[in-house]
Amino acid sequence: MINAMPLPRIISGIVAVILALGMILLGGWYFTFSLGIIIFLAQLEYVQLVRAKSIIPSAKNTMVLSLILLAISTVSSSLADAMLPLAGTWICFYLLFKPKMATIADISASIMGLFYVGYLPTFWVRLRGIENEAFSNIPLGGFWPENWQHWPQLPQGLTITFLAFCCIWATDIGAYIFGKCLGRTPLSDISPKKTVEGSVFGITGSAIVGTIGAWYLHWPSWPATGIILGLLIGVAGLLGDLTESLMKRDAGVKDSGTLIPGHGGILDRTDSYIFTGPLVFYFVTLVLPLLPH
Repeated sequence: MINAMPLPRIISGIVAVILALGMILLGGWYFTFSLGIIIFLAQLEYVQLVRAKSIIPSAKNTMVLSLILLAISTVSSSLADAMLPLAGTWICFYLLFKPKMATIADISASIMGLFYVGYLPTFWVRLRGIENEAFSNIPLGGFWPENWQHWPQLPQGLTITFLAFCCIWATDIGAYIFGKCLGRTPLSDISPKKTVEGSVFGITGSAIVGTIGAWYLHWPSWPATGIILGLLIGVAGLLGDLTESLMKRDAGVKDSGTLIPGHGGILDRTDSYIFTGPLVFYFVTLVLPLLPH
């Protein structure tokens, strides 16, 4: 039997989905601003996890540079990629010449924060930005559909971002339900509640949603491309979840924060998205164009 999900968890989950759908739909700087708030809060939680290990990262520099990377990604993906090594160099320079001598752990944690919480999420902005300029019809590069009945004709960035989010949600829901019902085999000591059965069903759910989305969007070789996309998202989401669980376990905390009732912190709810964005972006921009239409 599945225990009833706590009401605060259900309500906060519904609110999160509504907000996510709104930012995906609008795109442009609306999407960037919304994601910037998430990155800001996630960086605060990451710094708390690191400081629990008596590590002192360059928190302010990492925070500012992460938001700069996000803003630049809205304008130019290639410029954001060039900015990453420069940002890392600045963080190292700052830590090397601060009054109190920094440790290897201080430098490593700062660069990790820049890459993990700052750089990787920028790929969601890049993904949503595909075709956005051509379809923008409201201020700040935003978009509002004039016809809600023709999803394949909407901006590619909007439909693919929505599909990717649905795959992640399918992974989470499938893993939760089937893990509770059928889960018997522990997946990893990193996260004792996760089971092999739940993970398999979660990834399978993502593959099913990915296949349906690929068919509806008329992708080339849609059965294969849809399954591959779903598997990539399902596995990447699981790895993101385990990575954040490892950090929490090492820091000796149950949740990364308490911001979201019933869910924990921002990192607890967004860990499945961190590694997923780059994979989806490059799958769509590098793999799909190579397939015959």
